[in-house]
Amino acid sequence: MENAGRRHAWLALFVFLLAACIARQWLVPLPSSFWVDELVTAFVVAHPAHASFAIAPQVPASLYYWMPRISQRLFGFSEISYRLPSVLAMALALFLIGRIAARLIHPQAAWFAVFACLGLRGINYFADDARPYALGICVAAAAVLFEIRWLDRARWSDAALFVLFAALLWRIHLIYWPFYLVFALYPLMRIAGRDTRVTWGQSLAVFAVLALALIPVILQSLSLLREAGAHVITSLPGFRDFQHEIRWSLVAICGGGAWLLSRKSRGRFPAASLALIGAWWLIQPIALFVFSYATGNSVFITRYLSLAVPGSALMATAAAAISLPANRWREASLALGIGVLLVMGHWTVRSPRHDNSDWRSAALAENHFAIAPDTPVICPSPFVEARTPVWRPDYPLPGFLYAHLPFYPIRGKVYLFPFEEADGEQYAAQLSATTLSQSARFIVYGGDASVRFWQNWFMHRPELQGWQNQVQKFGDVWLAVFTRGDGARLSDRSSGSGLARRLPGGFRNHFNLYRKVIAQPLVDAVFLTGIHHTLPPDSAGSFVILGNDIGVPREDGNDSILPHPTTVVHVVDGLAVLHMTEL
Repeated sequence: MENAGRRHAWLALFVFLLAACIARQWLVPLPSSFWVDELVTAFVVAHPAHASFAIAPQVPASLYYWMPRISQRLFGFSEISYRLPSVLAMALALFLIGRIAARLIHPQAAWFAVFACLGLRGINYFADDARPYALGICVAAAAVLFEIRWLDRARWSDAALFVLFAALLWRIHLIYWPFYLVFALYPLMRIAGRDTRVTWGQSLAVFAVLALALIPVILQSLSLLREAGAHVITSLPGFRDFQHEIRWSLVAICGGGAWLLSRKSRGRFPAASLALIGAWWLIQPIALFVFSYATGNSVFITRYLSLAVPGSALMATAAAAISLPANRWREASLALGIGVLLVMGHWTVRSPRHDNSDWRSAALAENHFAIAPDTPVICPSPFVEARTPVWRPDYPLPGFLYAHLPFYPIRGKVYLFPFEEADGEQYAAQLSATTLSQSARFIVYGGDASVRFWQNWFMHRPELQGWQNQVQKFGDVWLAVFTRGDGARLSDRSSGSGLARRLPGGFRNHFNLYRKVIAQPLVDAVFLTGIHHTLPPDSAGSFVILGNDIGVPREDGNDSILPHPTTVVHVVDGLAVLHMTEL
């Protein structure tokens, strides 16, 4: 028999590896910018019964929102405080999934299943996403575990907990309805196979109580079904989309790796256990795939398939169990955990972001470029519901269609554009002729597709001929900055420009130069030459300096000359902040 010291050593090793994976994959991205749906979470928390939700009543209809609301009360408003509940929910989900693996697959399979979960991008993404999906995964896992315990021990207390968590699941997200097929399939196979003391009558009674608890949610879902087409954000899926979303590669890697190590099959699973794991893995994708084609309204979206992700990890664990020797689970779990940490740790960057949408940095950049308080800022809505007649140019703010605007504030005078470009072209033409053409600068701020369209559209307006424009990119959030032809052009990169690369190390990465200014001109001739305008030493606020040339000292002692720069100067309490952009 193995001694306690050896068991404790293995446990300590697994806990350390788990902590390293969670720290790198979940905790490091916590402070990064919200993406647009997380900004909706913040809007729901701030305005839970806002009238603008009439166009999308399903948005605030989730039990999830009490979690970030409580977290904000405890820790204040921040990306970290909003995402912390999802981290805790997913950590609990990992524990529950490990318990399920130990019961269904092998007593030593828990750690393997946990590391298999951490090897899936979906688990790591939902773990620090301020959205309902981590909570949904946790509640689904709890319901499955208590259903297994109910069928194993035939105790009414386990049945009651199963009903409780199963009744909560649909209230977390209305798209989770297919998972109730998983709940129904497992007891059906256990009772039919005479593998439980639970009778048909007892099972029917439990599911009758569950059905009664779900009646309000069912009625709500049916009422929303008639308007489903108004909320579709993607096209109908193809087979390639389906095979990508089921994450079969992890199953193949774990199963194939275990077979290569042992070269023989060692075990079989009870049909009910295999059916539960397979259903957990495949029912959500299959059901939403079929529903999309049956209704013509595609709901085959990665986040809507979140409940299937643990099923993929459990199936990978089951595939490994077919060939893995019973006394090699620890070594296999250790190897998988190390591989996950190395492969999934995003080690090519210092601080991986949660999402590719960097609204926070985009808003900060917009603040740099919107120098005048009346700078026109065009904001297309990122939400598909922003269509005529719900959308209108005087849509009241704050409102759901522009839920992303209050939390990363932008400067200038905001002009609201719809999601569908065709709905906004007449308004855009009027605005271009009467307002934009009379301005020194205007900005288009939003998602990449919308900004790309409107950038191209404004470029071809006759009243804007001769204007210059460049794009600043922050993941899939873009700024298109339009400037009169006699103004300065802006860099089309948000970082790492050619100018920055030519500067000494201390000034790299799209530099900001901070200098104390006391009774002297704000622009130091050592760094700026050929400037048309300088500012008096008692100035305060933000200014734009336009010049013919910039002379930047290089390491070889010569100057690197760039024509027509724009220098944005912010002056606060005698501190000048110079932000320079190049051609």
